[in-house]
Amino acid sequence: MLHLKLPTDPRWVGIAEMQIEDVLTDHAYCEQKAASSCISLIVRFNDLDELVDTLTPIVAEEWGHFERVMDQIRKRGLKFGMARKDEYVTKLNGFVKKGGSRMQQLTEHLLLNALIEARSCERFKLLSTHIQDDELKKFYYELMISEAGHYVTFIEMARKYQDPDKVNKRWQEWLDFEASILKEMEIRGDRMH
Repeated sequence: MLHLKLPTDPRWVGIAEMQIEDVLTDHAYCEQKAASSCISLIVRFNDLDELVDTLTPIVAEEWGHFERVMDQIRKRGLKFGMARKDEYVTKLNGFVKKGGSRMQQLTEHLLLNALIEARSCERFKLLSTHIQDDELKKFYYELMISEAGHYVTFIEMARKYQDPDKVNKRWQEWLDFEASILKEMEIRGDRMH
């Protein structure tokens, strides 16, 4: 369903499990950024009622995820650390086409968000099936389902505001680019991406 071109290296889960405090901290910041990204789109495209109405509950859901991750951090007696530069998202942001029509810009950002949600969904699935902590297994399974829904929503919104054939073509370019950057990135267990 996700159509990612390169799966996460299976070693990532074991490394992540050994650095769970760092992963949970990074995950909390990812949820905060996801909420902020939707807020930015709502503000920038406030005249698109369906977009605003679709993204508003996602903002609330992403913020709810942030709160849930913080609960996991606190109940384990872990520390909520400092935000770190997200190399993955930085590289993806560099692939966003500049210029073009307003709807082309919207499409670019919806596809960027869709890709981040798809990769998060894939990683949450890995955690939900391989991590030893039963509570975190359940937690990541629930978030996997939510992220899959967000991924689909972003793609559907892009197809609503832009020619679906153009969106599908650009989506394939995004998937190819994402696979190429993952090949170059080292496996880091202290990051969600």
